[in-house]
Amino acid sequence: MTQDTPAGQLSTKMQSVQQDVKRQIEVAINRLKRYADKSRASPPVFNPDDMVWLSSKNIKSTRPTKKLLERWLGPFSILKKVSTHAHHLKLPFKWKSIHPVFNISLLEPVKKSTIPNGHKEPPPPIIIEEEEKWEVSQILDSKLKRGKLWYLGK
Repeated sequence: MTQDTPAGQLSTKMQSVQQDVKRQIEVAINRLKRYADKSRASPPVFNPDDMVWLSSKNIKSTRPTKKLLERWLGPFSILKKVSTHAHHLKLPFKWKSIHPVFNISLLEPVKKSTIPNGHKEPPPPIIIEEEEKWEVSQILDSKLKRGKLWYLGK
């Protein structure tokens, strides 16, 4: 098949169109990437022994509702960097069923408080009959919702 035949001319034309389309797609991808990178924040940099908070988003709890679960758990120490976006945390022994490697989107750095003695740890739970119970120091408010009395405690 030579270039003078109609089939040869069609083949040449198709190859040039295909190369042109590839170039246009590359230009479009680069343009989209440039605009997306303008609003993209760089990931936080964590080093071994840094303290981080762990999001409770994917952690199962024995609490009756997610509303009662803390949003951030910890702080935990980073043992090692597994990849650019994953870190191995030092978790307590009672969390042995949870895999200790987490994506950086679930980690938040611990910020040092500028207020002396500003952060106080919550009191430990009282374990009664192998079940965690929390001690209420004060009832701040109550309301009746759907025939059930709800309390706001401190």
